[in-house]
Amino acid sequence: MRVAIIGAGLGGLCAAIQLKQAGYTDITILEKSDGVGGTWRDNAYPGCACDVPVALYQFSFAPTPKWSHLYARGPEIREYANDLCDWFQLGPHLRVNEEPVKAVWYDAKSAWTLTTRAGATYEADVIVPALGQLNRPQWPDIPGRDGFKGASMHSARWDQSVSLKGKRVLCIGSAASAVQLIPEVAKEAAHLTVFQRTPNWCIPRMDQAITPEDKALLMTNPAVAMKLGAMTRELIYERADHFFWQAFEWTPEGRAALTRQALDHLHAQVPDEALRKKLTPDYPIGCKRVLIVDDFYPALMRDNVSLVTERIERITETGVVTRDGVLHEGDVIVYATGFETTDWHWSLDVYGRGGVHLNDAWKDGPQAYLGLLTAGFPNMFMLYGPNTNLAHNSITFMIERQVEYIIKALAATRAQNARTVGVREDAQTRFNAALQDQLAKTVWADPHCASWYKNAAGRITQNWGSHTRDYAKATAEPVLADLELR
Repeated sequence: MRVAIIGAGLGGLCAAIQLKQAGYTDITILEKSDGVGGTWRDNAYPGCACDVPVALYQFSFAPTPKWSHLYARGPEIREYANDLCDWFQLGPHLRVNEEPVKAVWYDAKSAWTLTTRAGATYEADVIVPALGQLNRPQWPDIPGRDGFKGASMHSARWDQSVSLKGKRVLCIGSAASAVQLIPEVAKEAAHLTVFQRTPNWCIPRMDQAITPEDKALLMTNPAVAMKLGAMTRELIYERADHFFWQAFEWTPEGRAALTRQALDHLHAQVPDEALRKKLTPDYPIGCKRVLIVDDFYPALMRDNVSLVTERIERITETGVVTRDGVLHEGDVIVYATGFETTDWHWSLDVYGRGGVHLNDAWKDGPQAYLGLLTAGFPNMFMLYGPNTNLAHNSITFMIERQVEYIIKALAATRAQNARTVGVREDAQTRFNAALQDQLAKTVWADPHCASWYKNAAGRITQNWGSHTRDYAKATAEPVLADLELR
């Protein structure tokens, strides 16, 4: 089978590695940029790091001793992506600067035709879109944004040529990316103004450096080190999955304990009562992404940092005007405003059976079976698809399970002497109905809870509805009765 993987982030690389190890040789990885790494390549802002312990975030089949801290830094993950290409010899399969913009399914050929932005075409029996959910920067719709005369950049499109030393920096946004870059920018800027629309619940990361002794153990006695590492990984995994019950299910005891942990963290780091009030959320913990960070609150205590909670009214040539009429002048604006997520409009136009566009199939919100298969789009397996995002644990765990399922589903297709595999529409409907019932029992379903986890209609389209071990069980073996083999 000819397999085309779209995207060379960690998901795409995982698919290529495991498919290659399963015996597939005709694999092409199409990557729009000039290198691998996906979101970790795009996000090069100061302080960029993973908020999942690296023992759990690195792939189980490719551990490395190169990490400097318990929580990996962005540049280290970019290096890890390049290492994966070297270790598993993916170079011959990789096509960089090749962005597919159109994918069309042809029943007569039982194949997909991919067209790139440059006009090149590729034909594949199977496509694996590994486009991710956090790859399209969300620029805020603020009047006057294009009229600012200073430098401006999005956190996911950081301009390394712009020096912040001695500058007045205006940071719009205070969520996941912002809490990482703010402490670093504050060290360089003459003054940093942070515009916060909604405060976030934060809990301590308690990060630590990985000592030379730890690395030496791995190098000199790998058997012992790997055993210890496996134990550590297992313990971290169990703790992370337990976090789902504590934070997101409607269990008062769990939410109360986590709320107390977050408030204790805030009180310990912010002695100023007025500032604490500005930083205390008024929504249930877990409703939005819980931020895991050690140095955000201390950064706000610096003399050269100001927190502004007034709504932004407009942007002028020289700065940001808030609703109270105050002009906050600056030399650089940083937009830490997240990503386009809930609409699920890929940069790739996908046309399935009968010429149906994926956006039309998803007009009432994206739906997929196991987050992998969508009815009417045969031989297309999505990675990190609808309802596979996590607010706990590690997405790389989910991706490994997804790729394992793809390999088994393709094997079942061959065993049935079929050329195509897809999901039956009734199976997809049944799966999603059960999933939404599960999600209705979580904090994300609170009608007062607004987040990127759900769309404008209130449907939760991003997150998995249970523990990751339940996802592993659901994807362990293809249920042939749910699939359409032709």
